[in-house]
Amino acid sequence: MTERVVLAYSGGLDTSVAIPYLAEKTGAEVIAVAVDVGQGGEDMGVIRQRAIDCGAVESEVVDARDEFAADYCLPAIRANALYMDRYPLVSALSRPLIVKHLVAAARKHGGTIVSHGCTGKGNDQVRFEVGLGALAPDLQVVAPARDFAWTRDKAIAYAEEKGLPIDVSAKSPYSIDQNLWGRAVETGFLEDIWNGPIEDVYSYTSNPAEPRDADEVVITFDAGIPVAIDGETVTPFQAVAELNRRAGAQGVGRLDMVEDRLVGIKSREVYEAPGAIALITAHQELEAVTVERDVARFKKGVDQRWAELAYDGLWFSPLKASLDAFIAETQRHVSGEVRLTLHGGRATVTGRRSESSLYDFGLATYDTGDTFDQSLAKGFVQLWGLPSRMAAARDARLGGPSA
Repeated sequence: MTERVVLAYSGGLDTSVAIPYLAEKTGAEVIAVAVDVGQGGEDMGVIRQRAIDCGAVESEVVDARDEFAADYCLPAIRANALYMDRYPLVSALSRPLIVKHLVAAARKHGGTIVSHGCTGKGNDQVRFEVGLGALAPDLQVVAPARDFAWTRDKAIAYAEEKGLPIDVSAKSPYSIDQNLWGRAVETGFLEDIWNGPIEDVYSYTSNPAEPRDADEVVITFDAGIPVAIDGETVTPFQAVAELNRRAGAQGVGRLDMVEDRLVGIKSREVYEAPGAIALITAHQELEAVTVERDVARFKKGVDQRWAELAYDGLWFSPLKASLDAFIAETQRHVSGEVRLTLHGGRATVTGRRSESSLYDFGLATYDTGDTFDQSLAKGFVQLWGLPSRMAAARDARLGGPSA
């Protein structure tokens, strides 16, 4: 029986050329699998047919938009997932979902090899292959761009030689990856980190410097999950898509950063993630109202580690599963509404309310109605500062460090 290769297929030059190239190199039949995670652009039916025209014996398109929103974006919201405190894991979140469907396709079609188009410099090779190792360690992996030093020039020449039905005449100056959660742009003139981004880099967001009226939005959460926008019930996919539209129109979610890649390289990345930034901003604020102080302090470290695990391709790791359980417990009371003003590239919280709120007006107010017993504060302060006073007295006695 002829071996079969399951290829993660995007419809672009590199993965289209990979179909006949893999067939030649491995002697296997190629199954192309394109996963729709809300990336937009070309019609997925056209992409499916292109794979067949390039020589795939089977071509599948998986509509995973709702799955991506519910099972990958929502956990990122509940974890306030921002790698290096800024990046909302645009590409990193989609990779484990794609891996899951590649494995399913391999089982369905009798595939023994899985292939992807990642290079040896990037994070995605790790995300694909570590994920595959966790879900299907029996499958082999072939990465043409990395394993066979497959360059773009070689790909173009090969496509022309084989007469493949793809346009190789125009080349974007950027490398772009996009999905429902956001858009990532790199390479080209952006590789000089002194060069500022220009407007044609952006697609999901409008120029925040252009004058326009502000947009006010109220997001309703239930157990850390956005369930309504301005009172209208939404699915997870609808929540992200609607805030991509509204926050994007106000220029919210633009990021320009030098990022620490897993392989040790520092890389300049430009991101657009309007819906992600708006939702995480609102969720963080609702947690501030509903999560007890020590839990909230501890969760900050958990959130950071969760983001690192997702970024580093360890979505299916035991630690990630354990952190998920902790985060789920913290979200039991994260229900209520947050009001945001979207304007000038910023999502600013202007109101919050919750039946689960730990904010007590009577304790917080300085006006009439104050229920806080201030007579208790003096003794509290004395006891709280006791260890510091004792250490200071010791240092003064022994000639140690002074303030």
